[in-house]
Amino acid sequence: MIERTYGDNGTNGDLSVDGEARCHTIELPWKDNQHGISCIPEGRYKLTKNDSPHLGRTLLINDVPDRDECLVHAANNALLELRGCIAPVTTLTGEGTGDASRAVLEPLLDDTYAAIDAGDEVWLTIQSA
Repeated sequence: MIERTYGDNGTNGDLSVDGEARCHTIELPWKDNQHGISCIPEGRYKLTKNDSPHLGRTLLINDVPDRDECLVHAANNALLELRGCIAPVTTLTGEGTGDASRAVLEPLLDDTYAAIDAGDEVWLTIQSA
């Protein structure tokens, strides 16, 4: 689950897995779900494994209304590096900014890929804090 806080320059979140705090997240600010400039709407989304030629291993956020190719991948600055995706970060440094994204992404991908490989469905719920 991601619990979000919205700001003019970005959206910050706290990601928990099975009720246990895991990391923070950064996203673009909310701009009415506009493709490429807005974070995705709050809701519940199935995650699947995705291998991006440009980004490597990622997670695909499926069935986002009026959007496609929304991913979970590494980034430290939402405005510069995201186009509607979600990036996990170790520490939040401002609205839509953080650090050490790759350090927290890799273990998150390892755990999620293992769950999917074991036959589990993995769902992400996004809501306001």
